[in-house]
Amino acid sequence: MRSSDRTDSPPERTNDGFVRLSHLPRGVLRDIALVWLADAVVGVSFGAIAVAGGLPVWVPVLMSLLVYAGSAQFSAVGILAAGGGPVAAAATGLLLNSRTAAFSLAVADSLGRSWAARFLGAHLITDETAAFVLAQPDQKQRKAAFWISGLGLFAVWNISVLGGALAGSAIGDTDRFGLDAAFPAVLLALVLPALRADSMTRRAAAVGAVIAVVAAPVLPAGVPVLLALLGLLAARRGPGSPARPTRPAHPASRRSDS
Repeated sequence: MRSSDRTDSPPERTNDGFVRLSHLPRGVLRDIALVWLADAVVGVSFGAIAVAGGLPVWVPVLMSLLVYAGSAQFSAVGILAAGGGPVAAAATGLLLNSRTAAFSLAVADSLGRSWAARFLGAHLITDETAAFVLAQPDQKQRKAAFWISGLGLFAVWNISVLGGALAGSAIGDTDRFGLDAAFPAVLLALVLPALRADSMTRRAAAVGAVIAVVAAPVLPAGVPVLLALLGLLAARRGPGSPARPTRPAHPASRRSDS
């Protein structure tokens, strides 16, 4: 028998409601629009680079629809264009995109409770959508931030990739326009905050970079990137690594630091 004083919790009612622009705090929609604009430029670059590198138009378009991961797409296309195999391209893309698994845990409550919402929402999780969600103070605003930024970004990305791919054959050599710099610029933007914040990450990145540069002349394209993961071993120990936990001393033997 249901208690007469039992009520649905506000978060549950909010989670089932429709998303509206009014749910976003002031200024957030403007920030989301700026991200859409920046990703549109990157999407055009990706489409143009992919086609100029010898791929048919349908490859970057289909990849953007099904994979929908900017850095992973740039990596896969870069490896294929350099003569690397599809296995190395796919493995590199999967490794780069594995970070979204952690994002999905952080934003899962903002997707909705139905399996359809979670299935579609899982495809829309990116660095940008996760950042907008985690910046909001309550559940209603987080849900609005996710779906508005996620759906808009998906549409902008795919339209811009299609536009860049159609223009790629007309552009010809993308190096003349500096579009070849879009890929390293995107990756640098992704990793720069982590490099600034953590000395272990900087050490691992430096070791990985050395490994990749040394291996590049002798190994097929894509393999040096995978070998660069060995740089993670440098983050396990060394100066700046967290101290190993020790067993607390007996109370009688404790002393204060001078």
